[in-house]
Amino acid sequence: HRVRSVAVETSVTLEVLDWGGTGPPLVLLACYLSTHVYDAFAPKLTGQFQVYGITRRGIGASDRPATGYSVQQSADDLLGVFNVLNLQRALLVGHSCAGQVLTVFAAQHPDRLRGLVYLDGATDPTLTAADVGAQMPDFATLPRPIEGRKRDWSYPRALDREKLDPVIRKAITVDARMKPDYRGVRAPVLAIYQAQGPFHDVADGYAIRSDQQRAALRQEYAATRALYTRWQQELRVGVPSARIVELPGANLFMFLSNEADVLREIRAFAATLVSP
Repeated sequence: HRVRSVAVETSVTLEVLDWGGTGPPLVLLACYLSTHVYDAFAPKLTGQFQVYGITRRGIGASDRPATGYSVQQSADDLLGVFNVLNLQRALLVGHSCAGQVLTVFAAQHPDRLRGLVYLDGATDPTLTAADVGAQMPDFATLPRPIEGRKRDWSYPRALDREKLDPVIRKAITVDARMKPDYRGVRAPVLAIYQAQGPFHDVADGYAIRSDQQRAALRQEYAATRALYTRWQQELRVGVPSARIVELPGANLFMFLSNEADVLREIRAFAATLVSP
């Protein structure tokens, strides 16, 4: 890819990656990691799209101002990059908490989008298990995962060296939490979610040493399922036409754990969109 710095404010520039390609633009956003998290994934889309990635302020090679980490500011930064690169009617793909930015941007700038793809990003960070009639167990009662059997946090280890400031991470992932309002989204939507497999398959990944640990794991399993069900219901209310896909056994970084599935779904979704 080519790397460039794009100014979105007088003293703030963002790192933008250009993987090249042919076709309409596709823009990748991450949550609190740089857009280099897509280095292995993005080139596989260049046969169908002109592929870009944007690293949000405060992360990686982008500037790190003391302020400006609200979802609205992130959407404004995104618009700034779109304007500098003259991106029109892009397919916007966001992972995890970047989904909040997608929702706000889509409501405010519908003319700049062909569609939205949420990669485990059409969620509601303001909801707790109690809000959906469930309860998470005490963390101390859960069994430990068996080494090499559970892949919840598989991501490129090279990104460990980015050394994200914990204050900035909190500003992005905690302080900027907001309830999504999908009612303003007019672009077509594809929402891909990680999904747990059958409980016995999940349990096989843990060293369960007591009935208490098994019960705690089952409680966490049920609460997680309840949250995902509510998130999908909320999306469906705001965007009735949204395509919702679950990938059993995928983890949060589904474009790594289930790369072929995610590529297939994005390509199929793009084929249904109106030409740019």
